Amino acid sequence: MIEISTLLPDWMKSEDILAVIAGIASFASFLMIWNALLVKDTLPDRIKGLEKRRTKLRDDLVNESRQRSQLISKETFMHRIVKKLQLMKGERAKHISTNLAQAGWRSKDALVTYLFARISLPIVFGSLGLLYLVGTNPFEWSTPVSVLVSGLAALVGYALPRIMVKNQVSKRYAAMRKTLPDALDLLVICTEAGLNLDSGLDRVCREISNSAPELADEFGLTSIELGFLPDRKEALMNLAQRVDFPAMTTLVNTLLQTEKYGTPLAVALRVLSAEMRNERLMKAEEKAARLPAIMTVPMIVFILPALFIVIIGPAVLKAIDAFSGGG
Repeated sequence: MIEISTLLPDWMKSEDILAVIAGIASFASFLMIWNALLVKDTLPDRIKGLEKRRTKLRDDLVNESRQRSQLISKETFMHRIVKKLQLMKGERAKHISTNLAQAGWRSKDALVTYLFARISLPIVFGSLGLLYLVGTNPFEWSTPVSVLVSGLAALVGYALPRIMVKNQVSKRYAAMRKTLPDALDLLVICTEAGLNLDSGLDRVCREISNSAPELADEFGLTSIELGFLPDRKEALMNLAQRVDFPAMTTLVNTLLQTEKYGTPLAVALRVLSAEMRNERLMKAEEKAARLPAIMTVPMIVFILPALFIVIIGPAVLKAIDAFSGGG
C-alpha cells in the first residue's frame, strides 16, 4: 500500500497538508459568517429598479406616440379600411380592446386586425361557399339552398374571430386560476420579508415566469404601473379589468383596502391565500364528487353490455344448443 508521504515533495510533510486544509476551512468559515452577519442596504437597488421600470414605460409611451405620428405614412390596407369605416371609435371599440387585452393581445395592431377580420371573413367565407356550391354543385342542391348555406358560412366567418378571442381568454384565465394561489403564497413571503407591493410583484413575476407566464405577464405589468402611474388605485383597477375573474377581483379589492385603510399587507394576503387554497380544495372535492354521476353513462353504454354478454352469453348458448338438440 502506497503511503501519502511518498507522493509529496521532499520539502512538504503530512503535517503541512493538514495545516493548509485547516487554513482553507477557517477562511471559508470566516467568509460564511461574514456574509451571514453583513447587513446589505437594498434601498438603492430597489430605487434603481423602480427608475429602470419607469424609464422603460416612458420609452414605450414615447415610441408609441412616435409610431402614431408616423402611422399615416406607414398605414397598411387593413388600417385604411378600418379607418375609413370609423370602426375604432366609440364604446364598442373600447370593449373589443378590453377583450383583446384579456386574451393577452394589447397592441393597436391587434384591434385593427380583429376589426378587419370581422369585416373580411364573412365576405371571404360567403363568396367562396357561393362559388363552390353554385359553380360546381357537388351535392346537387338547388340554388336557394346553396345561397342559404353560403349565408351560414358567412355567419361562421363573422363569428370566428370572436370565438377565437373567447377561447383564448378562457384558456388564459384557466391557467391563471391554477397558479394564482401559489403565486399569492410567494407574494406573502415577499411581503413578510419586508418588500412593498410593487417590489413583491416584481419578485414573484421573476420567480413564476417559467411556470406561469400568463400570470407573470400580468403581475409584471401591474408592477410597472404601480411604479409609474401617479395613482396606485388605477394600476390595481387595470389589473382587475385585464384579468376579470372572481379570485383576481378579490385580490384587487384586498389590495385596495390595504392601501386605503392601512391594513398590514402580509396579514391580508395570508388570509386571502388561505381562502383561495381552501376554495381550490373545495373545487377539487366537487369534481371528485361529480365523477360518479359522470361515469354513469359510459358504464351503461360501454361496460354493462360487455358484462352482460360475458355473464349471460354462455347460458344463452347452452340454451340454444339444448333447444336445437331437442328439436
